[in-house]
Amino acid sequence: MACSATEIQTDLGCISTDPVKFVSKFYGLGLGLIGGVSLLFIIYGGYLIMTSRGNPIQLNEGKSFIFYAIIGLLLAIFGFVFIQLIAVDVLNIPGFK
Repeated sequence: MACSATEIQTDLGCISTDPVKFVSKFYGLGLGLIGGVSLLFIIYGGYLIMTSRGNPIQLNEGKSFIFYAIIGLLLAIFGFVFIQLIAVDVLNIPGFK
């Protein structure tokens, strides 16, 4: 596959040499990775809760896995929204639209 004039061919595919496009591509991949890891921790926390059999230590550990996974996911999402709000709406930085 041939890359355009503003891209470089790598093992990961064509990567843009424009810093804004480069960061936006990998930020999207990072958000997907954070979402996947968060889903795994929520599933694991649910498993701990279901298998706790009334053990309060394991029950609280499962709850904390779920709680912190949701908090981390929300921080990642709101960080993206905050960057878009500041960069696009307030500062009108070119390339972020």
